[in-house]
Amino acid sequence: MLKEFKEFIARGNVIDLAVGVIIGGAFTSIVNSLVPNIINPLLGLFIGQIDLSNLVVKVGSATFKYGSFINAIINFLIISFIVFLIVKAINKVTKREKKEKPAAPTAEDYLKEIRDLLKEKDA
Repeated sequence: MLKEFKEFIARGNVIDLAVGVIIGGAFTSIVNSLVPNIINPLLGLFIGQIDLSNLVVKVGSATFKYGSFINAIINFLIISFIVFLIVKAINKVTKREKKEKPAAPTAEDYLKEIRDLLKEKDA
């Protein structure tokens, strides 16, 4: 069982996933700092309030903190946009690699070419 666990952990996908989670956590902390320290003050200039997390609505004894929800939405949008840019860059690099490496002709390709040449000769 220990050997199977070692093989599972040593797979490339698991290691890639672990690296992604660690980098994602670090990136999330950067975005969580960016939103309250940079973006919220910019938005606060337009809506007249610097800290969006203080935006609340009270109905009876219930308090709805919609400002914190807005912060979470901003965090999500920033993170998802950065992930989109990263995936787009990776796809661009992968396409470029595919274009640079043309597929080697197979025996079937040669046979099709011979067939087409014979058809042209008979015509």
